[in-house]
This record gives sequence, structure tokens and C-alpha cells, in this order.
Amino acid sequence: MNYGLNGDLIHGNVLVLNRSWIAIHVTPARRALSLLYAGTARAVHPTAYSLHGFEDWLVLSQNGLGGRYVHTPNLRIRIPEVVLLNAFNGFIRREVPFSRQSIYERDMNICQYCGKHFSRARLTIDHVTPQSRGGLDTWDNLVVACLKCNVKKGSRTPDEAEMPLVRRPRKPAWFPHLGARLPEDLLEVWGRFIEVPA
Repeated sequence: MNYGLNGDLIHGNVLVLNRSWIAIHVTPARRALSLLYAGTARAVHPTAYSLHGFEDWLVLSQNGLGGRYVHTPNLRIRIPEVVLLNAFNGFIRREVPFSRQSIYERDMNICQYCGKHFSRARLTIDHVTPQSRGGLDTWDNLVVACLKCNVKKGSRTPDEAEMPLVRRPRKPAWFPHLGARLPEDLLEVWGRFIEVPA
């Protein structure tokens, strides 16, 4: 597929479903359009959730569906939010890696004590049950905390410090966007196929 597509929107993301309508991957829009053009996938209509091959999708694109478009010299093509693979019915299992980066992403750079959003430079990782009291480096014992709250809590538990957690920490469920948060502009459509993180 060589349409000379403009580059501003073509790098957006598209949710990929297997043949059973289960979310398995997120792919760049350019790849999703290639799958659609090759007949390997069909586009999922953003409101009716009907399936459309490439030619049918082109017709719908010309009639105006709203949303994101790329333009070729002769056409405008709507970038689908979701595509469904025609043949593949497997599932790609991925584990969220346990790391500082994953803790920051899980907690969305929000201090789990005061509830405020901070730049990463003003945050640290806190042990809910302090290490000095047997607290381990685990998903359910580490949270993001701002420097002020971390110092205030010290080597106490949240109950002892009277600093309740905004949300109990837990291992995040696998999300096909590989750790990134759900894009706000795709929340409504993608939310029908994946569990939206609380």
C-alpha cells in the first residue's frame, strides 16, 4: 500500500481484535490501514460496530464518519479506531514488567496519599508497609508518593500516619497498549473492548 499518506495522524494507534472480538494488540494507524487494504482485517464502525472491508470503508470515509482522517492525492481515508483480524483467533499474553516505571504508570504520576499529580522528578516510590517493618518490593506494597507526603509518612503505615491511600495498590491487569494509559479520544470506542483502568 503506497498512497503517500500524510504523517500527522498516521502514527496514531488502532486497537486490534482477534476473530472472537478480543483485544490482543495496539498497532500504529499505518499498519492498521495496511491490514485493512490487504484484506487481513476489517474496520469496526465506531458507533454501529459493523465490519467493513477496505472498499466499503473507503465509501464510508467519503460519506463523512467524523474522526481522524489521512489524505492521499485522490482520497481521504478515515483511520478506524478498531480493526478485527479475519483469521487470527489466538491471544497474545504479556506480563506487565515489575519496575519503577510500571509503578509510575500504574499510579499515573499521582501521589497515592494526597491525590495530586506531579512531574516524575517530584515523585518517589514509597513502601506502604515500610521496609524496616518487613515491607517487600511487591505490586501491592509500592505506591507513588510526592516528596512531601513520603517525608510526612516516614517509617509508619498509612493508618499510623493517618494518611489513607487514594487507591489500594495491586498488580495491573495486562493492557494491550503495553503499559500506556488509554487515550482520552479513544476512551468511548476502545472501552467497549477492553477493561478501562479505574
